[in-house]
Amino acid sequence: MTSTRHSQRGIGVIAWLILILVLGALLFAAYIWLMLKWNYGSGERAGWVQKLSKKGYLCKTWEGEMAMVSLPGSIPEKFVFTIWDQSVAQQVNAVIGKRVALSYEEHLGLPSSCFGDTAYFVTGVKLIDETPAPLIVPGNAPTAPPATPKQ
Repeated sequence: MTSTRHSQRGIGVIAWLILILVLGALLFAAYIWLMLKWNYGSGERAGWVQKLSKKGYLCKTWEGEMAMVSLPGSIPEKFVFTIWDQSVAQQVNAVIGKRVALSYEEHLGLPSSCFGDTAYFVTGVKLIDETPAPLIVPGNAPTAPPATPKQ
């Protein structure tokens, strides 16, 4: 009779361990869902998209880079971003090299790069101007044309 009680205790411990593991998995899933639904910040950034590629071993996301120039002749600041939506990725891909405004949401606290390499998730794109990106070569600032000699 003692062996029966001992085996029942073993099943009880295993059941508690399984319950704790399932509860932990549910809490983790709820945390991920909350971090994806709630955003820390949102806004728009304007510039020229210069790179967009699909990356990842298991979780494929679109990763991009946009050059933002505040003043002519200044070094551009880079805005790196992630796109989840295939249709938004196609829209951004269609305007590479043109001046655009990207709408984005910032999601903090995501545990791995499976959700994207950045915290900035682009949700939309607007074409601002058909003008191509300016050619800025570091160390080679634009200069005035040579003066013509007076006669």
